[in-house]
Amino acid sequence: MGGEVQPHVGRRLEDLKAWLQANWASVRKALLAGSYLPREVRAVDIAKPQGGVRTLGVPTVVDRLIQQALLQVLQPEFEPGFSDSSYGFRPGRSAGQAVQAARAHVRSGRPWVVDMDLAKFFDRVNHDLLMARVARQVKDPRVLKLIRRFLEVGLMRGGTVQPRTQGTPQGGPLSPLLSNILLADLDRELERRGHAFVRYADDSNVYLASQKAAEHAFEAIKLYLESELKLQINPDKSAVARASERDFLGYGLVGRQQVRLKVAAASVQRLRQRVKDVLSRMRGVSVAAVIEALNPLLRGWANYFRWAEVKNVWQELDGWLRRRLRGRLWRQCKRPLARARLLMRRGLPWERAWRSATNGRGAWWNAGAQHMNHAFPKSFFDHMGLVSLVDTYRRFQNQS
Repeated sequence: MGGEVQPHVGRRLEDLKAWLQANWASVRKALLAGSYLPREVRAVDIAKPQGGVRTLGVPTVVDRLIQQALLQVLQPEFEPGFSDSSYGFRPGRSAGQAVQAARAHVRSGRPWVVDMDLAKFFDRVNHDLLMARVARQVKDPRVLKLIRRFLEVGLMRGGTVQPRTQGTPQGGPLSPLLSNILLADLDRELERRGHAFVRYADDSNVYLASQKAAEHAFEAIKLYLESELKLQINPDKSAVARASERDFLGYGLVGRQQVRLKVAAASVQRLRQRVKDVLSRMRGVSVAAVIEALNPLLRGWANYFRWAEVKNVWQELDGWLRRRLRGRLWRQCKRPLARARLLMRRGLPWERAWRSATNGRGAWWNAGAQHMNHAFPKSFFDHMGLVSLVDTYRRFQNQS
């Protein structure tokens, strides 16, 4: 854009309207002329659930607006050509549908899975290969040039711009669609081979009837990805295994005769850690305030795993949550007399309350003991407004 438009780096979303009112004519002119130059994207590192770091490239608010406009025009053009077995970042499709499709494949007699993890997919997308696939549908050279510029824009980290020669930086609205455009070729190859599969963004699972067939498919798919799409499989995270031994989108599968979805152990552990983090940040805060902070986390977790069919995990988490909160109540009373009075206010007789308050045990032990369970039963936390995972689970089951 040269000197026609004031730089839009660092502008806040609430300032966007005023900036566009002053500069949109020049932006529009540059877009129509094919001369618009996106600004560098800001590097933001976020921790991965399984360890390591994922780097997002966050565009400026103006570039996000332009990417969103491109997405709204391009998505309907590409959607009809996408596979029915692709679920990630597509209108009307969800992770819940993906895991249900995976369950259906296993139930149909395909208990073996080729679990493919693409190594640093979003960092290693070949620009020429991707643009060749975009050009199958997009014929306007200005649009093609603009998309390539968004791909090649530098990554700003600590005041230094790192050039990009490959990858489609996560963090912008256009990146998910571009990933689906490239991986649609993988979908078509899997369909050509007659495979039953589920893909959610760069997570792909192929389901087969035997270990031998799965091993053969793994090698063939690996060769296709390397030779045709210039992508690598992560050997440490990819495997041929029974479907019940692998997690997919946070879910697991259990059972052979009647295959059911469950919350994967790693997903349970992540929720426990997030709850611990909330409790750690809110030391010295009332239990009511802690519950208010926990509830959005619990609602979001429960809604994501609403398709799980194994209840015991939800029951265990519910009991664990209440025990953590009982421990918080116990610690807030610093002296035995205060603890005895707390238990008496909750209906315990003086002798039992005093004996419990002076037992010399720690907060975690007492939080699981009968006196605290009697004083602070589930109904107490229900009255406080704590989201009950078991009650939420039952409601989901009744709705299904």
